[in-house]
Amino acid sequence: MAMLESLRNSMRLPGLRNRLLFTLLMLAVLRLGSHIPVPGVKLDVVQRLLGQGGLLGLVDLFSGGAFKNLAIFAMSVTPYINSSIIMQLLTIVIPRLEEMQKEGEEGRKKIQQYTRYGTVVLGLVQAFGTGFYLMRSGAFINDGSVWTLIVIMISLTAGTAFLMWLGEMITEKGIGNGISLIIFAGIVARVPSTIQSLFEMLRAGVISIFSVALIGILAVVVVACVILITEGVRKIPVEYAKRVVGKRVYGGQRTHLPMKINQAGVIPIIFAQSLIGLPQTIASWMPNTSWFYQFVNNYLSWSNWWFWVLDALFIIFFTYFYTAVTFNPTEIADNMKKNGGFVPGYRPGKPTADYLARISERLTLVGSLFLAALTILPMALITLTQIQQAYIGGTALLIVVGVGLDTMKQIEAQLVMRHYQGFMRS
Repeated sequence: MAMLESLRNSMRLPGLRNRLLFTLLMLAVLRLGSHIPVPGVKLDVVQRLLGQGGLLGLVDLFSGGAFKNLAIFAMSVTPYINSSIIMQLLTIVIPRLEEMQKEGEEGRKKIQQYTRYGTVVLGLVQAFGTGFYLMRSGAFINDGSVWTLIVIMISLTAGTAFLMWLGEMITEKGIGNGISLIIFAGIVARVPSTIQSLFEMLRAGVISIFSVALIGILAVVVVACVILITEGVRKIPVEYAKRVVGKRVYGGQRTHLPMKINQAGVIPIIFAQSLIGLPQTIASWMPNTSWFYQFVNNYLSWSNWWFWVLDALFIIFFTYFYTAVTFNPTEIADNMKKNGGFVPGYRPGKPTADYLARISERLTLVGSLFLAALTILPMALITLTQIQQAYIGGTALLIVVGVGLDTMKQIEAQLVMRHYQGFMRS
């Protein structure tokens, strides 16, 4: 009810209403582009390949069904996300990029420009891999046509570049993070068709009512757990000593340092799935009789437990890695010390940094295990229920709930800001 009340209040404010309408308009353009197919491809073959499951099913999920139609938005914003992660990691490794990030708005604009260039490069690579795989699978109308491959590469890369621009426009003129909302819209767009296919399978007697009920109950439990982990924080008490400057007294207040359980968000999942999907992409370029293709097909296929175990291990590793990159306890402790702050029971400086590092490691352990469990959940559901549509599980729910909560917080912030302005004017 509170969410509906917030949305109702937001439509009464012209500025906020225009932002919401602009966001909805851009998402409508996204859905329109998801039904414009790339020329020269047999869609029935593409849909047959999707019916085999695997990573293509996940790609189709995040693109909102655009890959099923091999639309111009079939790759969604995956190249942009990978480029952003790579640039963020390079910022830590390359001193020049780190200095550029500290230069303020101008430095961030340069890094954003490099991210756009990286998106185009990664988009071309992914589009080539997708087109080559479809060509080997006999999905081209003109078999083995190089020109069709070039058209696919240009079309898919241009679609990703357009979505990147669309996301930036939503962030600037709309509500919420544009890139996150594009992924959110793609996942939500698949929900009605997934539910419809489940009921059709239920009526045909392919699956049982118990399987559908199990998926529904687990979905509710997972949503509750995602909200708990996403919103969960460890509040570290911080006190600031009193300082007398002239006739003024500063400090003397008590506050807290919030440390989130899942500081890395969904980035470890995306990065791990991109890395573990690389062998399958390379194997698709090789003959079916090669040893590498046989190895990947036997041990690294989406239906194999080894794939999910390895994916979970990668997620745990990248969760620790990304948290270590983005959370610097030494820098936080030094800044706290400079401002006269301290954690009760710990001396400022290194003891405080060690304490924050221990807390971060424990929280990261819980967050990484939670993300790994969300990744394994779809495979467990498919094994128990024999329903291939169950891959819409953990990762998708994490993204949907996380983006939904973040967007509602921004709407609430806009409402509160305008409420205070109206109060001050009265």
